[in-house]
Amino acid sequence: MKNNKGSSKGGFVQKYWKWGVLVLGLIALSVAVSFLPLQDWLKSFTDWVQGLGALGVVIFIGAYAVATVLFLPGSLFTIAAGLVYGVLGGTAVALTGAVIGASLAFLCGRYLVRQRVEESTKENKKFQAIDGAIEKQGWKIIGLLRLSPLIPFNLSNYFYGITAIKFWPYFLASLFGMMPGTLLYAYLGAAGKAGLGGDGGGGGGTLKWVFFGVGLLATIAVTVYVSYIAKQALQEKGAAGGEKKKK
Repeated sequence: MKNNKGSSKGGFVQKYWKWGVLVLGLIALSVAVSFLPLQDWLKSFTDWVQGLGALGVVIFIGAYAVATVLFLPGSLFTIAAGLVYGVLGGTAVALTGAVIGASLAFLCGRYLVRQRVEESTKENKKFQAIDGAIEKQGWKIIGLLRLSPLIPFNLSNYFYGITAIKFWPYFLASLFGMMPGTLLYAYLGAAGKAGLGGDGGGGGGTLKWVFFGVGLLATIAVTVYVSYIAKQALQEKGAAGGEKKKK
């Protein structure tokens, strides 16, 4: 019995150690980013693109997209976009860059990781049932989560690519779900109420509290909704209560 337990544990470790390394690597990258002088770099960058006209807009969008893929904080870029291009222009520029970056990260998750997930979970009926439900209802989940500032934006883009949701529902849900937050930070930048490193002493406090309140409600709503669709999916596929039926 002990040998069997030891071999099962060894098999578990061999099967999932790569995922552990990947998670630790992403955490390490996020921590490393926090020590970079992003504020200074971004200020120099915005000073440069301001003098480039239309070309500067294209470069800014591209830089935002790359930053999203590399786990750099999008809020700083959105504030900078509002500072350089105003509320509406900054919202349009930042939202375009964010959606492109989110799409690239999604595709990385889809084509680099998704197949391995399918292979490792093909015998897991519960996972297959929930994954199928996400494929059908995932745009609602993503739309709600995009409203929440509590969910790590950059990391979630890769995670969505691992799920079965189709690209275009993901794209549209991300586009509309990110609009409120993007508009808020662009406004803060345009109004000079937020520096590139934060809120500059609490500027835009009421708007930010409203946004965070809506985000919190969205987080609660999506938690309840995910639990509901997971339960429904398991019941439809007969994956729930399977052991009871056998007894």
